[in-house]
Parts: sequence; C-alpha cells; structure tokens
Amino acid sequence: MIRVAAVGDIHMGPESQGTLRSAFETLPECADVLLLAGDLTRHGTPEEAAVVAREIKDLGVPVVAVLGNHDHHDERPEEVTAILRDAGAHVLEGEAAVVTADGARIGVAGTKGFGGGFVGRCAGEFGEPLMKEFVRYTRRCADGLHGALKELEEQDCDVRIALTHFSPVPDTLAGEPLEIYPFLGSYLLAEAIDTAGADLAVHGHAHAGTEHGMTTGGVRVRNVAQPVIGQAFHVYHLPGTAA
Repeated sequence: MIRVAAVGDIHMGPESQGTLRSAFETLPECADVLLLAGDLTRHGTPEEAAVVAREIKDLGVPVVAVLGNHDHHDERPEEVTAILRDAGAHVLEGEAAVVTADGARIGVAGTKGFGGGFVGRCAGEFGEPLMKEFVRYTRRCADGLHGALKELEEQDCDVRIALTHFSPVPDTLAGEPLEIYPFLGSYLLAEAIDTAGADLAVHGHAHAGTEHGMTTGGVRVRNVAQPVIGQAFHVYHLPGTAA
C-alpha cells in the first residue's frame, strides 16, 4: 500500500514554530509522502513561510504542497513558494510532481483552485467583466489541474493524486453555511479530476466541513483542513507497491 499523509490549513505564524515538527518527524514510520493542502500561513508573509519551512525541512519523506488563499493575502505568493521550495517542498500551481517511495511512483497534480460554486448553484461567465474574470480564473485553475493530471498519466505513476486548496465537491463542505459554498470551491475542479482521472483528491479550506466526499465520477475526495481532521495529519492508503 502507498501511504499518503495530508493536512491543510495549518495557518502558521512565528509563535507556532515547532508545534507540528515532532509529529511530522514521525512521518517516515507511517507515510510515504506528505501533502500540504494550502493555507500554510496566516497572512502569506515570508516570515510566516519561513516558519513552515522549518517545520517541513529534512523530514525524510517528500513534501508536496499547494498554496491557499491565506498564502496569497500579503500578495507575495512567489516569495512564499520560493521559501518552501528552498526547504525541499514541491509547490505546485497547475503543475505535476512525481515522488518515489520504495519503488512506487506517486504522482501529484496541484492547484490552489478557486470558488464559483457547484452544478445548479454556480457563477457563470456572464455580465460584468469582474464576474467573468472570477469564473475564468477558476477555469484556468481547473484547466491547469487537468493538464497536470494528464501529464502524470504519461509518466507511469502507480497512483495519481489531485491536490487543491478549494474543494472540488460540495460533499466535503457539509457543516459550512450554504451561503458560502460558492466561495469554498467549484465543480470545475471535479470536472478536471473526473475527465483526466485520479485515485484520490485532497483539499482544505472548509474548516467546518466534512472529511469524506466523492466526485460524480467516483474519485474519493478528502477534506484535510486541520480543524476537520483534528490532528497534525491524516494518513490515507492507496493500492500500490510501497510499504
């Protein structure tokens, strides 16, 4: 089995340095890869990113991450990304990464994603330019995820995982107010996952949501926001050749 550890929405700042490190140091014993599903910082500052970097550096397992909306707040996502990459993380936006564990090839396709809502209750590319750009941005994120998953299809991966911050399905938002569903995810992400194919989809963002969901195409979706899973990370098992 391939063991996938995942967590999102850890929202780290200077005073939280070290709070996850001891748990993360156990990862080589229980997981083959760590996925970070965005909102790693509180306000997206380089100082906060450096705190995250120290938590994840030299863990003994590969780390793959996407940014979240909090990581964009200070409008320096490129700096945040660079700091995390310097610590050894693969930080994805419309990109794919392949990591190995005991001979297994684990493919991860990542994007932050964006909002817009779900089938029957979603925004459309109509009206004011700002509304059209809102939906087009989500579509670009979804297209990037689709392209990254298709790229992995050609790289002989044992498993393919879609990693986002925003949710691809409404299932994992259960518990959140219905009024804010359009700001928590988009069906376009699920369309990308179902048409390109994946073995698992992981996201964060919905702190009051639910862990388990599924796309209409049958791909398992897991909300790993830390307030939802209630621990430093959760481990999921996928068929494969790793330990």
